[in-house]
Amino acid sequence: MGIDVITDAIVGVNQPPQKRTESSSTPTTTTTMEVWRWSQVVLANDVFNNEWAAAASVYGHQKSTPTSIWLDERIIPAYVAAASLLILVIQAITCLKPVQKLSNSSTEQDAASVQPQATWLSKRGGLVIFAFRSFRLAIIVVSFVLALVSALKTGWHWSTTTLALTLGYAIFLGVFNVFTLAPTALTFSFHLTLVTLGIFTVYAYRDIWPLMTYTILPADGAEGRLLWVKVVLITLSAIVLPAFEPYPYIPVDITDPFPVANPEQTTSLFNFLLYNFLDSLIYKASRTKHLDYDQLPPLADYDATKNLLKRSYPYLDTFAGAPRRNLFWGFAIIFRRSLFYQTLCLLLLGLSVIAGPIGTNRLLTYLENGGEGAIVKPWVWIFIIALSPIMFSILFQLYIFLSTGTLARVEAIITSLVFDHALRIRLKAEAGDSKNGSTVTSAANSAPGSPKDPSISELASPHEEDDDETIHSRSATGASTATAATSSTAATAIAPGTSQSKPTGKVGTVPPQAAQTKKNNLIGKINNLVTSDLDNITRGRDFLFLFLSAPLHVTLGMWFLYVVLGWSSFVGLAVMVALCPAPAWIASLTSGVQKEKMQATDGRVQNVTEMMSVLRMIKLFGWETRVKETIAEKREEELTWIWKRKLLGVINDCVNYTIPLVHMVVTYSVFTIVQKRTLTASIVFSSMTAFNMIRSQMFRVFGMAPWLISANVSLGRVADFLYNTELLDAYTEKSPDALVIDSSADHIDDIGFGRSTYSWSNETFDGTMTPSKQSFRLHIDDELIFKKGGFNLIIGPTGSGKTSMLMALLGEMHYIPSAPESWQNLPRAGGVAYASQESWVQNETIKDNIIFGSPYDEQRYKKVIFQCALTRDLSLFEAGDATEVGEKGLTLSGGQKARITLARAVYSKAEIVLLDDVLAALDVHTSKWIVDKCFKGDLLRDRTVLLVTHNVAMAGPLADFVVSLNTDGHIVSQGSVKDALAKDATLAEEVKHEEEAIELEEAEEAEEGKTDKPIDGKKGQLVIAEEIAVGRISWSAFKLFLHGLGGRFPIFFWFNYLTGEGLSDIFDVLEIWWLGYWAQQYLYTEPSKVSAPFYLTMASLIVLCVIVTHSWGFLSYTIGSLRASRTIHAQLVRSLVGCTFRWLDVTPASRVIARCTQDIQAVDGDIALNLRELISVTLTMLVKLFSVVFYTPRFFFPAIGIAIIGGWLGNLYIKAQLSVKREMSNAKAPVLGILGGAIAGLTSIRAYSAQESFKQNMAFRVDRYIRASRTFYNLNRWIGIRIDALSAVFTSSLAFYLVYGSGAYNASSIGFILSMASAFSELILWWVRIYNDFEVSGNSLERIRQFIDIEQEPQPRDGGAPPAYWPASGSLEVEKLTARYSPEGPKILQDVSFRISAGERVGIVGRTGSGKSTLTLALLRAINTEGKVVYDGMPTDAINLDALRSNVTIIPQVPELLGGTVRHNLDIFGQYDDATLNDALRAAGLFSLQRLSDENRMTLDTEIASGGGNLSVGQRQIIALARAIVRQSKLLILDEATSAIDYETDAVIQESLRHELKSDVTVITVAHRLQTIMDSDKVMVLDAGKLVEFDSPQELLKRESLLRSLVDESADKDALYEMARAKTDKITA
Repeated sequence: MGIDVITDAIVGVNQPPQKRTESSSTPTTTTTMEVWRWSQVVLANDVFNNEWAAAASVYGHQKSTPTSIWLDERIIPAYVAAASLLILVIQAITCLKPVQKLSNSSTEQDAASVQPQATWLSKRGGLVIFAFRSFRLAIIVVSFVLALVSALKTGWHWSTTTLALTLGYAIFLGVFNVFTLAPTALTFSFHLTLVTLGIFTVYAYRDIWPLMTYTILPADGAEGRLLWVKVVLITLSAIVLPAFEPYPYIPVDITDPFPVANPEQTTSLFNFLLYNFLDSLIYKASRTKHLDYDQLPPLADYDATKNLLKRSYPYLDTFAGAPRRNLFWGFAIIFRRSLFYQTLCLLLLGLSVIAGPIGTNRLLTYLENGGEGAIVKPWVWIFIIALSPIMFSILFQLYIFLSTGTLARVEAIITSLVFDHALRIRLKAEAGDSKNGSTVTSAANSAPGSPKDPSISELASPHEEDDDETIHSRSATGASTATAATSSTAATAIAPGTSQSKPTGKVGTVPPQAAQTKKNNLIGKINNLVTSDLDNITRGRDFLFLFLSAPLHVTLGMWFLYVVLGWSSFVGLAVMVALCPAPAWIASLTSGVQKEKMQATDGRVQNVTEMMSVLRMIKLFGWETRVKETIAEKREEELTWIWKRKLLGVINDCVNYTIPLVHMVVTYSVFTIVQKRTLTASIVFSSMTAFNMIRSQMFRVFGMAPWLISANVSLGRVADFLYNTELLDAYTEKSPDALVIDSSADHIDDIGFGRSTYSWSNETFDGTMTPSKQSFRLHIDDELIFKKGGFNLIIGPTGSGKTSMLMALLGEMHYIPSAPESWQNLPRAGGVAYASQESWVQNETIKDNIIFGSPYDEQRYKKVIFQCALTRDLSLFEAGDATEVGEKGLTLSGGQKARITLARAVYSKAEIVLLDDVLAALDVHTSKWIVDKCFKGDLLRDRTVLLVTHNVAMAGPLADFVVSLNTDGHIVSQGSVKDALAKDATLAEEVKHEEEAIELEEAEEAEEGKTDKPIDGKKGQLVIAEEIAVGRISWSAFKLFLHGLGGRFPIFFWFNYLTGEGLSDIFDVLEIWWLGYWAQQYLYTEPSKVSAPFYLTMASLIVLCVIVTHSWGFLSYTIGSLRASRTIHAQLVRSLVGCTFRWLDVTPASRVIARCTQDIQAVDGDIALNLRELISVTLTMLVKLFSVVFYTPRFFFPAIGIAIIGGWLGNLYIKAQLSVKREMSNAKAPVLGILGGAIAGLTSIRAYSAQESFKQNMAFRVDRYIRASRTFYNLNRWIGIRIDALSAVFTSSLAFYLVYGSGAYNASSIGFILSMASAFSELILWWVRIYNDFEVSGNSLERIRQFIDIEQEPQPRDGGAPPAYWPASGSLEVEKLTARYSPEGPKILQDVSFRISAGERVGIVGRTGSGKSTLTLALLRAINTEGKVVYDGMPTDAINLDALRSNVTIIPQVPELLGGTVRHNLDIFGQYDDATLNDALRAAGLFSLQRLSDENRMTLDTEIASGGGNLSVGQRQIIALARAIVRQSKLLILDEATSAIDYETDAVIQESLRHELKSDVTVITVAHRLQTIMDSDKVMVLDAGKLVEFDSPQELLKRESLLRSLVDESADKDALYEMARAKTDKITA
């Protein structure tokens, strides 16, 4: 029957309920059908109309018609039992052995055989479960007996017979439930519950429902007390016992059960739905300072990575048989059960949401009519008002539980899937285009919603950890969703499903078009896939809300509005839809501003990252002031766009708040003015809930759409990586037309190649490509076979393909056979070990890096440590070989990493050892030790060694076989060292100079225990320990932000903000009160005399006041938050650029950069947002609490009690959650760490065949993360359901008091009070969650505070600025200079005194650890010094540091370059013209190394990678030297600045310096080669921190001096003496 028909049938009649009672005083004589029809009329009338009694009365005198027993409700249990029996029979048939063999299914005996030692009880779930089931069986037996007793008393009837049979079947199920094994018993328990629920439903309908009405009596009341005994028993067996009975642990893999089950797997249904299984964790957290990881609930076996991969790979991984398709469908199949339950939850969620407005409407209608004509008792509606939010909460939390469970599992699956696939990919040698990154940024946060109601995007963290960012507000009445600002996503990947052609060949076949796309930075792309893309994918997990929940909620909301307001609701809806383009337009503007803001943020982050990564150079050059100004400019640009973004946010706030109110006002206007209907309190307060529900759902669609788009794009990027990434040849199926026929099978014992070509990709060679665009190729024109059991050298100039030869052997390069005789082979049966040129270490201990999964052999291990020269290094670490090396070997020097990488290869027992230029990162002495002790040692004896090296002079004598390559990738010679030198004159010359360098380094060899810098033994444990984030924000950190907010006038700021925010709350409450007041007028005044336009106008003015005051408060706070952002950023930058060098030595640059990027972004975003929301929600709660107390003063203390209980629960939650959040973060980092580390060492992993070991390690780390993340998400469920229950208890108690406790309140007042009370209690949860978010985000303030309070260098003072002419010359005078690296540390320099005249060139020599570099730093006051240094007549300690350092130029041994052009590196601040810069490059010797005809010559526009990664060390030193020449300082210090430059180039540079620099420029050079300093005016010799010699080279050579001993031992002795004499003759002349 339609709604209109029902309404029309009952309009206009009003009859008291007593008449119905008289006409049906004996309900037992009424037929079942009559009772059923009567109850339906009651239900329909009671919900939809105000006047129903007449219809009830008329119907009560109608004659009923007989009903078939097959349609009688009492036969329902029999139907359920029959269906149950049929299903069990089918299941029994499938368990028969023949069927089982066909289906391969497990049996009960299989389950029992897994745990043969288990007891009889334990196999049935244990004592507790057995007791529950036995008690349940006993109750059913008693119920069966009572049914027989009733039948004997009243006589057998078909209804009693079916009931007895049904209970008999239930006994049968109960027996099997008790005595069968646990897995099978669950099936019987489920069927038993269904059957008993069927019986309970009949009793509830016939006998419990009538108790809720005024007019119906229980249908089976004639049974008396026996009826209620039966009802109680059946309630216990159908609901109570099944709800409280624990579940047995049923492992996912019955052959591999977990030792301890997760509580969520074994807890009862009741405890599961209320998350009581977390109570013990909450209790432990409240009793301890911090929960350890081991105290978290164990991992559920269905969350274990190994089980997830078994379950998912057949649908996702093409190597496991999955088809190529959109990954979404694969995940949909994998999680089909979870998606089904989520769908069911959302459907029931819609019904629970609409129940609230119905209950409110009916309760207020009852009060408006004074109870006249009421059929359903008012406590029922109060119960529904209370039950609606509780059911909403249970269903909502269950949905989120399922959703976040899927989230964690998807994270595990995608991470593992990407990692496993990455182990198959080919790493190309060419650099990618980094300018057009393919990172998919997450959707921009939705703009805020209602000015008063917290929007989801504001309350939810934008990170994956906050699961309630998911979708929606906690209540349909209490929150609004936001209009989304569409984010810009760089969708460079192929979206899933876009490919129309069927894939040909196996996975790994690369389509031709893929070869023509730009090569991406693969490592960066993989990291993005498991971070930003994975975050985007998990954000899109709530797609069901967009396609199912939103339409359902809107439909139900409009249905309810139509019932209470008629067709006027559709007019309002049409207006609302018409206004929707407004927020969409604002969203588009916001999107544009957001893009600009992100670009500005990227620019600042890039600038800050660049500057902070070279902070040491900035300080040495005295650039602190300019850097602060540059960063401040970038910051202001960013803040400008942030301001515009926030301004659009407040406009969006107002629009989002106004549009639904326009909907409401238009609807009420048509209802009262056009339809001439009466607006009552029941209509107002119930329809407002429906309006809010429709509003939130419509704007939720706008908010979620960008998330789903981003998720789809990110899924496409993952699919593109899985399907289109180029794989190694071993994983790529050759197409039929490219069938390879070679002779590799004939060379299975050989190591080498024959007549083949190798490239870094399998792209087709294009002859039209220019040489610079063609990829490098290694050509084996003939046969090359390395000597087994011998030492093989691979030599050649840079870029000749030495590394490529090893990569070709390992299968890393694409094999292109040239003829049928072509072949390649590397026998792997005896094992292969590999040490890469770029040393690769894992974030493990030194010992673990060396052993690398091999069995530990102590004797062999100690030999490796000795032979690889690691003994002394390990002694310097407090933890020895147990020292963690940190990410990318943070705690190790380059040489230490190289030797650990070598030690790994030597320790392994592999028969073949491939060493890629392992000597390059070592000094000459260490290299000689490695050659003498390791290469000639017993551990490499009789093993096949292939060594790539430039150091032919040192490694040559070991060689049994030498291969020499030239720059075009062809082999020049193969044979002996003598053959190679004879065919390459350039190589022979380099060998000669290498021998000279070896002699100098050997002469300078340090004494044991001496180093340039004292080594703190505590550094063995990761430099300095990263501060622990415990989450609780300290007052000092909070005050840092508060001072920034208030600025110079804090009282003015807080007055403006709090006044605006407070008035906004007051007007918001006044608006609801005014609508109730308007409805109240219809009760006391003739409807025709109530002026609807007046009340509508006033309501609109109040809404306008809400918007104005909210905007006032919002803008006041925004201005303050921007001021705080500016102030804190400036303080941080000022502190960092003013720090000491000692602090920089012990603080990784990554931490500095993190403070300036991530933590500052938190200040701009989360911290400011969370504090504003916290204050706003607090004020809103106070205003709403005052509104309740104003009407009902007696509820002041209950309200305070509710708040206290909520705060207590929140405190318990926060304490546990902060600990779990920390453990979750700690568990996430190793997952990303092993991924990044493995990709960086991919070649090494595959060389060692260690892929499976790394997969297991990844699974272990992912399991740790899932364990913490599932607990994190579940704790949110724990607090949510408790606060919601608290809210429901408070609201229903208040409603009960207002209805039954006092008659002084009319319907409008009660509606207003209930609305305020409901909002107040719901906000308790939001307050707890926001406070938690604020605590977590506030940790960034703590981290910033710690870096603001670091040790500082002396700040510039007014009297410290030198005269404008200073320095006029480069004269330098030092008296008794003493230096140390820390105030308490040992003296590195002791009483050093000397004098250098302007224009002199002074060389410094000395043994390693003698203090050469320390002296250069001491001259610039970079370390703690005592004594006196006078530069051009002014003491340096009297001059501001920036003034001193800006007038002195130092070039360190390891130059620091910025990403950008050569011009940018030479002139960071744009002060010089190109002519000056080119002159500096010429003077630095660059042009002597290249010709104008060189296609790849370096110019001012040449791009340099960050840190100079695309340049050799020598090229970096040349650019650093040119940068120093540009500065034109009077004092130039070269600290081994040409150490990485070959002899010829060094000579050119030294000659340029002699002629290009002005005569008054003083040059101090720390020597690397004797040729560099022999023509100096003076030579300074240091020993053990003391100056032992200081004179001209000629004078020092005349007497027994250290310099003379060095010269006499040199191979160029005569040339060096001649240089000294020539200098003396030049001075004399």
